[in-house]
Amino acid sequence: MLLRVALIIATLVTSWLGMQAVHEAGHCLGAWLTGGSVARVVLTPWTFSRTDLASNPRPLAVAWAGPIVGGTMPALFWGAAALARAAEAFVLRFFAGFCLLANGLYLGLGSFDRVGDCGEIIRHGGPLWSLWLFGIAAVPPGLWLWHRQGRYFGLGQQREPIKPCVVYSTTAASVALLALALSIGGE
Repeated sequence: MLLRVALIIATLVTSWLGMQAVHEAGHCLGAWLTGGSVARVVLTPWTFSRTDLASNPRPLAVAWAGPIVGGTMPALFWGAAALARAAEAFVLRFFAGFCLLANGLYLGLGSFDRVGDCGEIIRHGGPLWSLWLFGIAAVPPGLWLWHRQGRYFGLGQQREPIKPCVVYSTTAASVALLALALSIGGE
């Protein structure tokens, strides 16, 4: 029971902090690839993450880079782990689903209030329907990645035993991401 609870908590914490990190990494990558420069990245856990740019010659590309990289990079991590048959592959599958859902819902639903990246995309010429299309494209695969994964977390009738090494590595990832978030930036 304790291992199950620890694994679930560590996976949720890792997924939230990791999602913010890969999303903001996408904005940074987008800025660097388009000749922009990053002034600061805010990753503190008690606020929503953001990337402040010193220069941004291609704001539309940079705004899109966050959700695109934030959704695809974790799927690539999971794919590599699954191919390697890593014990933690199911945690990375959950993380990939979480990131697709978070980014898809952020753009799809955020389009109505034009919050964050949604407002940036619309202000710089991105059509409203493109945000909805991204949401429609990202949310179903995110849900698919989550489908029938409860058993690996010790849930349901067909639950599998929890491997302590997976709990330890997922907890270590949580601690590392928390340290990264606190060291990289805040308000």
